[in-house]
Amino acid sequence: MRRAFLLAAAGIVTGGRAMAQAFTDAQREEIVSILREALRRDPSILRDAIGAMQASEEREREGAQRTAIAASRDALFNDAADPVRGNPRGDVTIVEFFDVRCPYCKRLHAEMADLLRRDRNIRVVMKDIPILGPQSVVASRALLAAQRQGKYVELHDALMRLRGEPTEAVIRSEAQRAGIDVARLFRDMGDAAIQQRLDANLRLARSLQIEGTPALVIGDNLIPGAVPMAQLETLVAGERQRRR
Repeated sequence: MRRAFLLAAAGIVTGGRAMAQAFTDAQREEIVSILREALRRDPSILRDAIGAMQASEEREREGAQRTAIAASRDALFNDAADPVRGNPRGDVTIVEFFDVRCPYCKRLHAEMADLLRRDRNIRVVMKDIPILGPQSVVASRALLAAQRQGKYVELHDALMRLRGEPTEAVIRSEAQRAGIDVARLFRDMGDAAIQQRLDANLRLARSLQIEGTPALVIGDNLIPGAVPMAQLETLVAGERQRRR
């Protein structure tokens, strides 16, 4: 009981001004005095309080993300304009937010390609969010322009395998190798509709509190970062089980 009280007191101190204002000056002084003495005897109290506060904040963040996913379900899973990899009729959909220049996205790309070879019943919706500078924007425009020729996957694979920058010269070379009409590709890259789609993807990412790439949405869960194969398979299996 005493430790629970001390943890609550530590939570008041670490929880900021709003929590502290619920007490009078005298009460706050007494709490701080008790806490100082307790911390002198057992410093782990503050560590536990901070851990509890961080866990609470994480639960709140995850709850907010699930609410945002539910509110944006059609934009995430059902936008017919989005490029799709894997099985278009797959029983599990993964939404992938990525930047073609992101090294962690490149790492995830290899894992996702392996997953799609192993599991032929997964649909992957691609959401280009060029957040790493002007060259990312150029590459994303090229990908969406290639989609108009039915070559999104081919150019996406080529750009994700690059070790250097996706300059216009590199994009031209990789597009030619993929059998893309390069002149048409560069004309379409300047179409305002393509930039509007990228802007919509960025707004959607912000609404989900996505702070970097890659990020995956599976069911009502948002998973940040490059995910290893074992975790991908576990997430897909869990979503299949949930949908039954």
